[in-house]
Amino acid sequence: MKQKFSIDEIVPQSGTMSLLSDLVDHGDGWIETSVAIESCSLFCTEKGVPAWVGIEYMAQTIGAHAGLQERLSGREPAIGFLVGTRRYSAETSLFSVGQQLSVYAEHSFTADNGLMVFDCRIAEAGRLLAEASLNVYQPDDVTAYVSGE
Repeated sequence: MKQKFSIDEIVPQSGTMSLLSDLVDHGDGWIETSVAIESCSLFCTEKGVPAWVGIEYMAQTIGAHAGLQERLSGREPAIGFLVGTRRYSAETSLFSVGQQLSVYAEHSFTADNGLMVFDCRIAEAGRLLAEASLNVYQPDDVTAYVSGE
C-alpha cells in the first residue's frame, strides 16, 4: 500500500508559493499532481492564470516527486533547481478559474553530473493543455548552494 503524503509534506515551497493542490498518484519514476485554478491562485488575473505558469506547475510536480522520494527514505525534502525547459507547448493561453488541472511528470534521463530530465504534461479531463521537457538539478549538498559557500 502506498504511503499518502500531502503536498505540504513533500514540496519545499510554502504558503502562496506552493502552487499544487494535491498529490494524485505516483509510481516508479513518475508522479501526478493536481492544481485547482481559483481566483485567489497566485498569478491569477481576472481572466485566469497565464499558460506560461504551467512551467512552474511542472517544476513543482518534479519537486513533489523528489520530495516524495526523500520522505519515503525518511529524509526531509530538499531544494532543487529548474535548469531549463525544452519545447514548452501550450494548447491554450490561459488556465481558467474553475479548471482542475492534472500535472504529470515522468523521469526520462539522468546524466552523470546529476542533471535530470522529466517529460511533463498538463491536462484537464484527459485533454492535453501543455507539455514540455524540464531539465532539473538537485545537488548533494543544497546548503552550499543556498548559503553561497
